[in-house]
Order: sequence, then structure tokens, then C-alpha cells
Amino acid sequence: MKVSDFDYDLPAERVAEVPAEPRDSARLLVHDVASGRTEHATVRDLPSFLASGDLLVVNDTRVRAARLLGFRASGGAVELLLVEREASGRWRALVKPAGRLKPGEEVVLEDGALLARMHARGEDGEWRVELLSAARREPATDAELERHGRMPLPPYLHRPRGDDPRRELDRASYQTLFARSLGAVAAPTAGLHFTPALVDALAARGVERATVTLHVGEGTFRPVEVDDTDAHAMHSEAYELSEATAAAARAARARRGRVVAVGTTSARTLETCALPDGSVEARAGATRLFIVPPRKFQVVDVLLTNFHLPRSTLLMLVSAFAGRERTLALYREAIERGYRFYSYGDAMLLVGERR
Repeated sequence: MKVSDFDYDLPAERVAEVPAEPRDSARLLVHDVASGRTEHATVRDLPSFLASGDLLVVNDTRVRAARLLGFRASGGAVELLLVEREASGRWRALVKPAGRLKPGEEVVLEDGALLARMHARGEDGEWRVELLSAARREPATDAELERHGRMPLPPYLHRPRGDDPRRELDRASYQTLFARSLGAVAAPTAGLHFTPALVDALAARGVERATVTLHVGEGTFRPVEVDDTDAHAMHSEAYELSEATAAAARAARARRGRVVAVGTTSARTLETCALPDGSVEARAGATRLFIVPPRKFQVVDVLLTNFHLPRSTLLMLVSAFAGRERTLALYREAIERGYRFYSYGDAMLLVGERR
């Protein structure tokens, strides 16, 4: 398919700069794929759209404070996004401006708390960087990075380089209630809507919960740069689906409950581990699964998801679940009704056909 088939126009004022408060007060567009019926509710109404015996699957990845700002010795501003720590202890990092730095150069970060020693730039454009504690001149610990780093917000969320009260708010706002396993460079945003009260209400409804881990990678920030979806190389992301979650999915199938994926990351993990009978098996590794129409879902029956960027792989995944034309029509309706879009925006619940 053409990437342009997944384009749409979004007024700038529809991009949410901050999340709804409380989280579960965000609006929820509910669409039944089989009947074509659409309802408008709030996320706190989610229990009324699910049933006892359904299985809610959430992503427990935790976002690393991986965005670091600093200056070269010449005074030029530098920005780093730490992607992954390699076995050597060095980091793969996206760097701006990437082309001006030199191997061996040191960049002072976050008011002198950290240092980045540049080693080499790969063919993929990423740098290999040694991240040091400025005070100890030793490798920075996760605790130091979490203390001094910033949330790696998407570029459409505008934050100044200097002090901003939203910086500390983002530390809490850009983590889900389920965040446990440190390693993502972006939040699984559908999970941002959950509150303890909503979790309790779902449990009282008889909805069970299981977790997967998918560490959202830097590819989520990168646009699709080809014209045809067949030519797109999906980024690799580390995932884990435990035996406990596999057993929970089997039990849900046995009792005719539905598997409800919270977000595209949970959906990709479940579909990566899919078995022919619609259940999943426990696995861990790296997935490059690219879900685009006309691919059919094997495991996910219901999808809770935010509204995604035009031409993005996330929008393509949603289109595979509900159909491209239907998805774009729902997006148009959401825009007309004033829904808020993207990471801090409102949500959509897509109910698939019963298996």
C-alpha cells in the first residue's frame, strides 16, 4: 500500500500538550467493527464496554529519562537521545547536530552533571557514546541518568531548553501506572489513561489483567520515509511475554473472554507471540513485526489506542485492525468533535468481531 493512503489533516490546536486530569477523564471514542456503531464516552467508562472474563493486556515498560541537553566546548548546543546501552557499556544515541561532533570530543550535559564522550558515528547515523558522571569521571549509573535526564517527549510536545515547571510534571505524566521495566524511549501512550480507580473498577467488573514488556524504541520518533509500505524496514524493539501471560491468554480463550490490548505496543507483542489457535506462547527477543492492512489479527479482539500521527506505523496497525477507510473516517469524526490527539490526547476503543 502507499504510505500516502494513511495521511490526514489535523488542525494544530487538536494536538494535546498536556494530559487530561484526572487521567481517566480523557474522552473515549468507542467503535464496534461488526455493527459499525460508534459511541462517545470517557476512559473511566471503559468497564461498561468490557465484560467479565475479558483479559486486559498492558505494557509494563518504563520510560528512561534519556533526553540530555548540553554544550560543546565551542558553546554550540547539543541534544542526545540515549537509545540503548550496549554490552560495552557505551550507548547508542541519536545526536543533534550529529555531523559537527568529532570522535573523542566531550560534551558537557545538564548543567555539568554528566559528560558524553563521543566515540564513533555509525552508518545508521547513530553515535556510540560513553556517558560519564562529571563528578566521578566514571560511567553514569541509571540513578544518575534518571536524576539528571529529561523525559524523551515526542517533538510535537513543545518544551523549552531551560527551566520549565512542566519538566517535572512530565516525569510523572509520561509514565504509565503499570511502568516497571526500565528501557523505553517513549511511553506506551494508551496506558497513560489508567488510574488506580479505573483499575479497581475493571477488576470489580471481572476483567482480568496481564502484562507484556515491549521497550518502545527510537523508531517511534522516525517518520516512514518510503512511498510504499512494502519497502519500509520496521525498527527492532525488545519484548518479553511471560508464561503467566501466555497462560492467562489461554484461559481467556477457553472461557470465551476477549483479549483486550492496551495500545499498539501490547498488540504488537501479542501478535509477535501468536499461535495458530489464537493463543500466545511465552517468548522474549526482538520484534520487527510490521502490522499493516490487509494483515489480520490472530490474538487481539479489542484494541484501546490513542490517535496517532499521519503516515505512522501506529496508524497503519490500527487500520489493519479496523480497516483503513473506517479508521480514517473515525479520525475525521474525532477531529470534528474536538478530540485531542497524540501522546497526551484522548483514546479510541475498537471492538473487533467475536471469534
